[in-house]
Amino acid sequence: MMKHVITFLLLFGMGLSTSAQNSYRPSAENIKAREEFQDNKFGIFLHWGLYAMLATGEWTMTNKDLNYQEYAKLAGGFYPSKFNAERWVEAIKASGAKYICFTTRHHEGFSMFDTRYSDYNVVKATPFKRDIVKELADACAKHGIKLHLYYSHLDWAREDYPWGRTGRGTGRSNPKGDWPTYYQFMNNQLTELLTNYGPIGAVWFDGWWDQDQNPGFDWELPRQYELIHRLQPACLIGNNHHQTPFDGEDIQIFERDLPGENKAGLSGQSISRLPLETCETMNGMWGYKMTDQNYKSVKTLIHYLVKAAGKNANLLMNVGPQPDGELPAVAVQRLKEVGEWMKQYGETIYGTRGGMVAPHDWGVTTQKGNKLYVHILSLQDKALFLPLTERKVKKAILFKDGSPVRFSKSKNGVLLEFSEIPQDIDCVVELVIE
Repeated sequence: MMKHVITFLLLFGMGLSTSAQNSYRPSAENIKAREEFQDNKFGIFLHWGLYAMLATGEWTMTNKDLNYQEYAKLAGGFYPSKFNAERWVEAIKASGAKYICFTTRHHEGFSMFDTRYSDYNVVKATPFKRDIVKELADACAKHGIKLHLYYSHLDWAREDYPWGRTGRGTGRSNPKGDWPTYYQFMNNQLTELLTNYGPIGAVWFDGWWDQDQNPGFDWELPRQYELIHRLQPACLIGNNHHQTPFDGEDIQIFERDLPGENKAGLSGQSISRLPLETCETMNGMWGYKMTDQNYKSVKTLIHYLVKAAGKNANLLMNVGPQPDGELPAVAVQRLKEVGEWMKQYGETIYGTRGGMVAPHDWGVTTQKGNKLYVHILSLQDKALFLPLTERKVKKAILFKDGSPVRFSKSKNGVLLEFSEIPQDIDCVVELVIE
């Protein structure tokens, strides 16, 4: 009985009103957008806000119990003189990424766009006085890059946000907050974002987990989701709540883990049939951290992208812009190098779905039409067995140069044979199947 009570509280109390369960019917535009999202496969996450000025990561405000009124003084010195949306988008496009997800408002509560509903924003509260989201939206539209918008459900600076398990030491006076006014504030801002900045590919929510210790808390998500779909039917909704997707959501998000893995402890949820996306950092942090220069190698980044595709997921790779408005030089170099690889091998990633051979220690497979791409990432032998029993292999070639790969068939599958152990970052074998 207790199990059923807990289940009810989780579904009803944390934002899934029972009347709304399984009531969402995505529009034709939304279904098409989901397909395009899956085809795009690769995006870049950008965490940028006032926290960049402290250069210690995006959670500094709560980690150091910084008073929100003192923290807000950072806005008076925020002047990213080197910010150029065009250069950002050009560098990201060079990586082969097809979309950008930008933090319009993170947990610190500062809005990186011109909003009527709070003066605590980049136009009104800073000497910079430029709408970051507007400039980024214009550059994305010019270069054919989709724009997704991150939006925080929690706020460490607003008095009307009810206290959750984070941000308790930031000086807010009323633990209970005023949920109706805060909820209306969020929906007002979401309306602005979906009205003033052109077509938005997705809204990427974060923060639902902040109230997980408050049984009975209702995020009122169904109504908020309905608002988004009414304003832009093709706009996808994802929520980084670390749960199996709720009704009204269009994509499933995994944080710092590939679907089915839970090394970081945030992705124990089951895998849904929705389009999947995994987000990961290029170094160790989401927001800019001066002391974190531990950038992942190009090989590691490519392997993560390939493994995500092999698990039928997109990769959203994060870069934390500097306080001066530039992307870190190391990150730009990594983007360029990943892009060089994607120019050669993008056909085996874009538009594919997870292949019919499940991921193994040696690598993964992706599939498009009658082509199965075998991505060999770590093989210690000169042969690879694939348990392909229900499909016939007509041809096997190395994708990079079209040279034939020797193969033999048995009732148990297909054996690929190589003249030497594959050494490429990703040795891709293209199989034509029927």
